[in-house]
Amino acid sequence: MARKFLYGIAVCVVLYILIRLILTFYAEDLTEMAFVPNGPFHERPALAGNAYDKPDMWIARPGMAQDADPAEWLPAGAQRTIDPARPYVFFIHPTSYIEKGDWNADLDDKTSRKYARLFVQTMASPFNAAEAVFAPRYRQAAIGAFLTGKPQANAALDLAYRDILAAFDAFLAQVPEDRPIVLAGHSQGAFLLRRLLRDRIAGTPLAGRVIAAYATGWPVSIDHDLPKMGLPACEKADDSGCVLSWLSVADPADTAMMMAAYARRKGLDGQPVGQSAFLCTNPLTGTRDGAGDASQNSGTLVPDFKTASGELKRQVVPAACGPDHFLHIGPPPKLPLDAFVLPGNNYHVFDMTLFWSNLRADVARRSAAWVAKRSAVKQAATKQKARN
Repeated sequence: MARKFLYGIAVCVVLYILIRLILTFYAEDLTEMAFVPNGPFHERPALAGNAYDKPDMWIARPGMAQDADPAEWLPAGAQRTIDPARPYVFFIHPTSYIEKGDWNADLDDKTSRKYARLFVQTMASPFNAAEAVFAPRYRQAAIGAFLTGKPQANAALDLAYRDILAAFDAFLAQVPEDRPIVLAGHSQGAFLLRRLLRDRIAGTPLAGRVIAAYATGWPVSIDHDLPKMGLPACEKADDSGCVLSWLSVADPADTAMMMAAYARRKGLDGQPVGQSAFLCTNPLTGTRDGAGDASQNSGTLVPDFKTASGELKRQVVPAACGPDHFLHIGPPPKLPLDAFVLPGNNYHVFDMTLFWSNLRADVARRSAAWVAKRSAVKQAATKQKARN
């Protein structure tokens, strides 16, 4: 009996080792099999010109009851504040369509709508001191579009981007021309936000109205993206009119899968990004390539997706931009986040929530800097006019 038991243990150990080897060497192939759609890309007609006039095309928008607007949610202990600059926020939610039945989600897909709302609640809520937060629904690309180099993937992302362009134009139509704006997106949202900055902000008067653009969860290439986005990288904590970006990992980190996804896409200049360096902003310090210890983290949001709630945990998570350009948070934090941590200690899902309170303070600080800069420009213009 003892010998049989030992044989059983030995078989289990061998199976465990084999499974680990398979996951180590074939993780990318298995992930592609699980999530990349098999069928053809289905082109969809452009949305009607007034599509985003319909309230249901927005997950968050002004005019919704506060308890019905997920962007207006606050975790327990957070205080509601008002930004004196009264900016308007345009937020692009991350991928919530994880099926492989099609390359793009339908707008009425119940599961992706449910998770998109939760993502807006947890990731757009740091911005709700603004005058209004707008978060559009869009026919997002399936998660598998980021896991393959198939041409259908690019077509799916292009379709999603056309919806975002239409939503942004509708957003602008509702924002007074003298008011500042904040742009934010995570993951697929950040990928699309890069293009939006190139096509709607760069070289236009709108660039002067941008307080900041938060492109988190997707790499912003220093050589191939940033020069086309019309705004510089944020270097200091009180910079405004600039771009922030970070990708969070715990140590030891395996970033090979993320880097492979990055390398599949071209930069905004149309060139392959390869292994090019990408922007890392430290949300604890507000600086480029900075480092901060856990004492500087004023609140990590630990979401509870089952109950659509969450709580803030202070001074738990440190952060430092590493030589690999990822934002390293040290060993996995002792927080109940494991169920949504991706392979390789990738904390992608929590890029924004790990630093929820710091992000809220960052927006307020850059908003104040934008107001001060605008006031200085006006005073200089007034003095110049008086001299003339």
